[in-house]
Amino acid sequence: MSQKAMEVVKNLDINRYMGRWYEIASFPSRFQPRSGVNTRATYTLNEDGTVHVLNETFTDGKRGSIEGTAYKADPKSDEAKLKVKFYVPPFLPIIPVVGDYWVLYIDDDYQYALIGQPSRKYLWILCRQTHMDDEIYNQLVQKAKDQGYDVSTLHKTPQSDTPPEGEETPKDTKGIWWIKSIFGK
Repeated sequence: MSQKAMEVVKNLDINRYMGRWYEIASFPSRFQPRSGVNTRATYTLNEDGTVHVLNETFTDGKRGSIEGTAYKADPKSDEAKLKVKFYVPPFLPIIPVVGDYWVLYIDDDYQYALIGQPSRKYLWILCRQTHMDDEIYNQLVQKAKDQGYDVSTLHKTPQSDTPPEGEETPKDTKGIWWIKSIFGK
């Protein structure tokens, strides 16, 4: 059975999209530890128009992070279809992992977003705050369902009221969580 084409945000204001986003919920994936908390992404516009991506999660009091670059999949398109390139493991920049990052929905104030990709195997609900109103959350889940996602596996990400500060902590495990998630603990 073929699914209808996904609707993707058009004319995304990339400058307004920059900054920190907190993961409210996601599909479990091999690329993220299941026990991760306070998971977040920080996007910074590069001079060349690409986006620097910093993904962070905290497991057992340790910060895990990985960095990458996002860019428009088709520079001529007005659709918010991006590609994100990470190097796994991060210290070996010859093995790139490239994934799709499609902005399926964003509110007018750029405070919450629904992110997916064409296979419908990955889904994220992001918010500028660590917590999201249940009504908004349920609306985003319904939007995902309307786009053909099986939302039964959607997992809420634990977020603290006061998120951890700083880019670096003494117990930083840069990229280790990605390696463990791929090759097992």
